[in-house]
Amino acid sequence: MSTAQLNRTSEAASVALHSVTEDRPWYAVQTRMRFEKKVFAQLEDKGIETFLPLIKQVHRWSDRRQVIEVALFPGYGFVRIPAAPDHRLRVLQTVGLTRFVTMNGTPIPVPEKQIEDVQLLLSGKLACRAYPFIKVGQRVRIRGGCLDGVEGILLSENKDYSLVISIGCIQRSLAVSINNFDVEPVGGYVGSMHSDWKTELRHAA
Repeated sequence: MSTAQLNRTSEAASVALHSVTEDRPWYAVQTRMRFEKKVFAQLEDKGIETFLPLIKQVHRWSDRRQVIEVALFPGYGFVRIPAAPDHRLRVLQTVGLTRFVTMNGTPIPVPEKQIEDVQLLLSGKLACRAYPFIKVGQRVRIRGGCLDGVEGILLSENKDYSLVISIGCIQRSLAVSINNFDVEPVGGYVGSMHSDWKTELRHAA
């Protein structure tokens, strides 16, 4: 096969993959509280692609302690399905699932980049935590390491730097410490941050 044919084949595959991704967006769904795992087990049994972000927490009692997995965003998870109404109906016909997250009655697709960033953070087994939803701060991108390319809002507190990643449609965020990572700014400022944030971050690392 010639180089030109290989290039055309590669381009066609790329277009096809992009089409599949666009035809099967991620959607946020809401569940009954503390029913997240049961709901998503049912969805997986139906063959529906899902993403339920989980983190480990230590629960302590007077005589023992136990590490358990809990939903990072209590009451929320994500499904990846075609946009057709019959696929949404299959999801809604799940015990414990209450609704799709919508705007004016229409389910809101979640940007794939946001899902990928959360998946990457959790797969790295870094210490993540739920964080109040924010919209302001310096937007940065991590360079290198296991979180290369992850974008979020940079926060500084007592020389401790965290990256906050937000899922806009459900108004939920998570934070991870990035003291040992290099970052670069993305776009312009969307809020007030210290002008020497990058120098301070390098010193903190």
